[in-house]
Amino acid sequence: MTNLAKESSTLGGDKHISMTNPQLPRFAPLLVAVIAWGLAALIGIIALGGSIPGIVVVGWIIFVLALPAWSRAIEGPRRSTDRLVTALIWTTFAVAMLPLFAVLTTVVRRGAPALSAEFFTYSMDGVLGEGGGIYHAIMGTLIVTGIAALISVPIGVLAAIYLVEYGKKNRLSQVLTFLVDVMTGIPSIVAGLFALAVFTLLFGPGTRMGVAGSVALSVLMIPIVVRSTEEMLKLVPDELREASYALGVSKWRTIVKVVLPTALGGIVTGVTLSIARVAGETAPLLLTCGVLRVTNFNPFDGAMQTLPVFIFSQATSGGLARYVPFQVERAWGAALVLIIIVMALNLLARVIGSIFSPKTGR
Repeated sequence: MTNLAKESSTLGGDKHISMTNPQLPRFAPLLVAVIAWGLAALIGIIALGGSIPGIVVVGWIIFVLALPAWSRAIEGPRRSTDRLVTALIWTTFAVAMLPLFAVLTTVVRRGAPALSAEFFTYSMDGVLGEGGGIYHAIMGTLIVTGIAALISVPIGVLAAIYLVEYGKKNRLSQVLTFLVDVMTGIPSIVAGLFALAVFTLLFGPGTRMGVAGSVALSVLMIPIVVRSTEEMLKLVPDELREASYALGVSKWRTIVKVVLPTALGGIVTGVTLSIARVAGETAPLLLTCGVLRVTNFNPFDGAMQTLPVFIFSQATSGGLARYVPFQVERAWGAALVLIIIVMALNLLARVIGSIFSPKTGR
């Protein structure tokens, strides 16, 4: 038996015989892709008039059919099915990324020419034609969004703490959960109308304030903060709470010292997502903050310009739907800056989450 095993492991001296099923080489998918899209290019030139989308689709069809067929002939049906599903998964990923890639490339291509030192440091005060900048809109966006976060984060986090730590499926927690679910689906224009109605009752018709926009945005932020914080608190193991209680620590101190630090990374991520969700809202800010061409640092005194409203006003020429090249260029530049701000907030959230998240190492 031993001699038979030795003979099966060697043949013709030092030649090794593989005891596994034959496999395609590692470069097989790349080779099939090159051949598939090469054939698709020929078909596209001959029959499709050089249509690039047609060439891409035909090449994809050839690739999806050829690679599993080759794999089935060499590796068997099980491996062939795996390669087919893998190709389909990568296809859906590419299709999902196409809109994002298209939006980013379009915004960068059309917005980058507008970026300059003047664009970031000047407002639209006294500008009638070309020139001017978005300094007043950037400051307004930061102030309005910052106040909205100051309103929403404490309310949202405390509400989530009550639902997870104190509510325990009682009647009040069920009502709060239902209201949060309803608020999650509220259209942004409704939030703006609510804030406009409140400030009209308090200060009279025609009131435009930065803080009114913050109230409108907080209505949209609170349910997101509640939901994200609630899910993060539920992920904290009950063993940590029980260990703290066993040491005689009170409930509120357990929440502050054990539960919240453990879930801090996820909470910060949820807060950042809520800020990103409302940073680009136009309708509620158009109703509550209005349009302003100068810089206003006081959210309690008069209208305040924000980046989304600036983009809307420049792209539509003040609502006239008239194409003015330099105004459209300013709109694309402001859109690029808004994307950069949201991206910076997400990166900041990741850094904060990695710093304050609990360390798992010994």
